Amino acid sequence: MNFIDEALLEARAGNGGAGCTSFRREKFIPRGGPDGGDGGKGGDVIFRVDPNLNTLVNFRNQKYLIAKNGQSGAGNKKTGQDAEDLVVMVPKGTVIFDSISNKLIYDCCDEGIDYLVAKGGDGGAGNFRFKSSTNQAPRRHTAGWPGDELSIRLELRSLADVGLVGFPNAGKSTFLNSVSAARPKIGDYPFTTLRPNLGTVQIYDTSFIIADIPGLIEGASEGAGLGLNFLKHISRTGHLLILLDPQNLERSIEEQLTILLNELRTYDPSLLEKSIWIAINKKDTLEEEMQNQLIELIQNKISSLDINNDGIVTISGFTGDGTGTLLGMIANKMSETLD
Repeated sequence: MNFIDEALLEARAGNGGAGCTSFRREKFIPRGGPDGGDGGKGGDVIFRVDPNLNTLVNFRNQKYLIAKNGQSGAGNKKTGQDAEDLVVMVPKGTVIFDSISNKLIYDCCDEGIDYLVAKGGDGGAGNFRFKSSTNQAPRRHTAGWPGDELSIRLELRSLADVGLVGFPNAGKSTFLNSVSAARPKIGDYPFTTLRPNLGTVQIYDTSFIIADIPGLIEGASEGAGLGLNFLKHISRTGHLLILLDPQNLERSIEEQLTILLNELRTYDPSLLEKSIWIAINKKDTLEEEMQNQLIELIQNKISSLDINNDGIVTISGFTGDGTGTLLGMIANKMSETLD
C-alpha cells in the first residue's frame, strides 16, 4: 500500500435548506393561514478515527469534502429533511490544521469521537414563523444559512511507544524485522525505509509498539533528506531508541550520536526529555573487547549531556543477539509507566 502522510483538502459543510412560503388550503376555509415549513439543516463534515487505517492514501486523488445541503421546507408546516453528515475516516494520529492560518484544529487520537471540522448551516424559517397580529398572511421566508467552508491540511504522525532513530543503513529495519512481526523493506542503500513501519513487540507480560522512523541525516531538522517529514513522527512516540552503526565508514558512533541528538534537539528540545536507550548494532561483527570499548566511549560521551539515558547495550539485529536484554529494559520501563 502506498503511504501518504499529508493531504490538502477543502471541507465544505452543507447549506441549510430554504424556508417555504405557503398558505393552508382547506375546503370551506378560503383564507387559511401561513403554513410554510422551515428548511432542513445542512450536513456536517465529521472526522473519525479508523484503527485499521495507517495512511492518508485515500485522499491522494480527493481534494474536496462536500456535505449535502438540507432540503427546503414545504407546506403544512413540514420541515425539510436534514442532510446526512459526511463522515471521513482517518488513521489514528491524524492531525488537522487550518491550512491558511496553520492553526491546529484537532489531534485525532481517540476512537469513537466525532471531530467536527465544518458545521452545516441551519435551515431557513418558513413563513408561518412571521405571522403576527399585524401581519396575518406573511409572504416572507428566509434562505438557509451557509455551511462552514475551510481549507485544511492533514498530517499523519505515527503513534508508537518507542521511536527507532538512526542514520540510513544503521540496521533499523532489520532490527524491527527481528523483534516483531513487521516486515519492512530492507536494502543496503540510503532511505530504503521511506515511511514509518510499526511493529508490535511482546515480551514477558508487556507489549509495546516500535516505530521504525526513516533514517535521519545531518541537517534533517532543516529539511535535509525529507528530515522534517520524518521528525514529525518521532514527536509522537513515547520513548526513543537510538541505533548506532559501528560499520559506518563515514562517521564514528560518537559522531553519529552527536549529530542525531543535535537534530532532535534542534527540531524540538522536548524530544530529549523522553527516555532514551542507545543500542550499538551489528555486534556480530565486533570482538567483545571492542564492544566494551564502544560502550565506554558512549558512556563518556553522554555523561555531560542532559538526556534521560536508560541504558546502553550492544545488539545484533541480524542474529538477534542482545535484543532480548534491550527489549527487557524497555518492557520494564513501560511497566513502570503503566504503574
